[in-house]
Amino acid sequence: MKLVAKSGTLSVDISPGRTVIVGRTDDCDLPIADPTVSRRHAELDLTDSGLRLRDVGSTNGTFLDGRRISEAVALPGAQIAFGKVGFELLDQESPPGVPLPGLADAPVDGTIVRQMKVRGSADVVAQLADAPAGKSVLRIGGRTVAARLEKKLALLIAIAQELSQHAEVDSLLEKVVNLTFQVMNVDRVVILMAGPAGELLPRAARNRNAGKGERAGTGGFGPPVPRSIARKAIEERVAVLIENAPDDSRFAGGSVFSQSVKSALCAPLLGRLGSVLGLIYLDNQAATHSFSEEDLSFLTAFAGIVAVAIENSQLVERVRREAVVLSNFQRYFAPDLARQIAGAEGEVQLGGAKREVVVLFSDIRGFTPLSEQMSPDEIASLLTEYFSEMVAVVFEHGGTLDKFIGDAVMALWGAPLARGDDADRAVQAAIAMQRRIAWLNAEWSRQGRRTIAVGIGLNAGEVFAGNIGSAQRLEYTVIGDPVNTASRLCSRAGGGEVLISELLYRRLTSPPPVHILDPIPLKGKAQAVSVFSVDLRTAPEGSGEAAVG
Repeated sequence: MKLVAKSGTLSVDISPGRTVIVGRTDDCDLPIADPTVSRRHAELDLTDSGLRLRDVGSTNGTFLDGRRISEAVALPGAQIAFGKVGFELLDQESPPGVPLPGLADAPVDGTIVRQMKVRGSADVVAQLADAPAGKSVLRIGGRTVAARLEKKLALLIAIAQELSQHAEVDSLLEKVVNLTFQVMNVDRVVILMAGPAGELLPRAARNRNAGKGERAGTGGFGPPVPRSIARKAIEERVAVLIENAPDDSRFAGGSVFSQSVKSALCAPLLGRLGSVLGLIYLDNQAATHSFSEEDLSFLTAFAGIVAVAIENSQLVERVRREAVVLSNFQRYFAPDLARQIAGAEGEVQLGGAKREVVVLFSDIRGFTPLSEQMSPDEIASLLTEYFSEMVAVVFEHGGTLDKFIGDAVMALWGAPLARGDDADRAVQAAIAMQRRIAWLNAEWSRQGRRTIAVGIGLNAGEVFAGNIGSAQRLEYTVIGDPVNTASRLCSRAGGGEVLISELLYRRLTSPPPVHILDPIPLKGKAQAVSVFSVDLRTAPEGSGEAAVG
């Protein structure tokens, strides 16, 4: 036989030996999306005498030929209604379906015991009953223990699916609070998360009585979670059920009394390695003994799912943050340094900090008159090749590209992350830059192109290092007198020369051969600055013995 809706295309084939379940939820054999149909409305069985109808306690009733029935047998041509949705019973089979490609067209009725619709997305609401049953606050159906267990497992699976869709922790926690209110009949839900020092801080909350004279609390979360209850759950790593809080000597008094907490549930949110991520707390302020052992068991499983979702969201946020940092910084830092910065959360701060650094400036000598003799394309080609080689050398020696200033390059060592040999790395980079320029000149000369001469100056000292700029544009850079001194040493360096300050020279663990120059007066300095010129003819590209000439 076949049951066909009077309006629409809804229909179902009914075969002997198989009970067809009619209801509003998707897991029914005949799901009817109508508010007059109960979640589990009726059961249908095909017998030798006809179609047996059994109403299973529906709100709006099951009807046969206009008469409300609790159980009856229908014959072909009968008019059947579930709530206000009408059907006609026909004595025919549905037309054979078109087999899917690759599937054998063979009869399967003898192998199907029961069928259930598979949902691709989470559907928590479909798993819920209209109201809690018995002592439990869980909104699930099921007349037997086995049936309720099946409902709870289906609900937890749906919750896990729903929570997996939230990549941001704050959004996830709000969803957890809302789901808790959907699933459990409670007065208040609060989620606390562990702070940097291990303290528990409120991150999401909801109170069924909000706006009804509730005393406002810190941070807009209402009254805080009773400290005695939270402490027991966290310290002992246990889920807690308090049936009569005012009479329990462990929790009586204090915030439990002031908040009129009658009964409560509380469970820690534990990470994969046992770390405390936070705490979920539920209470009822109207009656004692309002929670059951079943509620405690469910909350324990629910808290485990929430903890996994939180860790996954934190991981997604961390990966996303590292990707953004890496994308922004890899243009300025050596690749290995960029990866270190991306993984060093909190070490590179927006406001910046004072740091000991080495600053390098390189500048093309006579570039302005040189550029007047070149076409724009020639200038662009020269600078692109020059900058590419200089940046490569800086990165090879673990430095940071600060910026390009016209035809000048500014680089630094010691920020945003410091190494013990930053001074040596910087000087070795300067030597390598002059040698790379000599190689470039040889190539350009062979191609009949113009060559250049570059002066380099380096200095060390304490500077302010950080992200400087506006909300629209931020730039990581360093500011301070050592930067100015390095720039002025660069301007005094001749083509093919590397000048380093005495302060930097004294910090080298493996200084190259140098010539001592007469102290140089610099703008802004009351006294002339002692300067050393690196002997590029004898200086090794790596470390070398100290030699002063």
